[in-house]
Amino acid sequence: MAKRDSAPRRYAEAAFQLADRDGSIETWRTELESAVATMDGQLMPVLANPSLPLDDRLKAADQVFAGLSQPVRNLILLLVRRHRIEQLPRVASEFARLDDRRNGITHATATSAAPLTDLEVKALTARLEQMTGGTIALKTDIDEDLLGGLVVRVGDRLIDGSVRGRLERLRNQLTNGTI
Repeated sequence: MAKRDSAPRRYAEAAFQLADRDGSIETWRTELESAVATMDGQLMPVLANPSLPLDDRLKAADQVFAGLSQPVRNLILLLVRRHRIEQLPRVASEFARLDDRRNGITHATATSAAPLTDLEVKALTARLEQMTGGTIALKTDIDEDLLGGLVVRVGDRLIDGSVRGRLERLRNQLTNGTI
């Protein structure tokens, strides 16, 4: 199994500590998201290109991100210097995850066979918040291969309420003779 690169997490944790110390977590989060949006397209390949002189890439990054705060620009320039600028989206994602954790927000994904109504989403969110004791940010997906029901992932926990899952559990009980 390939080892997952933990560098984006370490950069995000260091940035989060600085932002927390300075009381600028919201600014950091907004500016990192803005930087990631700016990087889409032509800019990422230029800043990541090792055949271009480092000074030119640093100057280009400094000019493009001149509107950002100095600490965020410093992080971006550090990523360029260390040939890790491609990891900026993951750094921003990790930073957002740390901020959500600080605010007590848990991300959940509900997968269903058909689109959920607004009322169903609200009821499911309320039930998950009751189960977890925190705030839930619910994302919904559709998987037409499901026969019915829901499969919900809350953090690293999987709740299988699908018809397929129920039938599989019933089959296992019949096979094991527990019914």
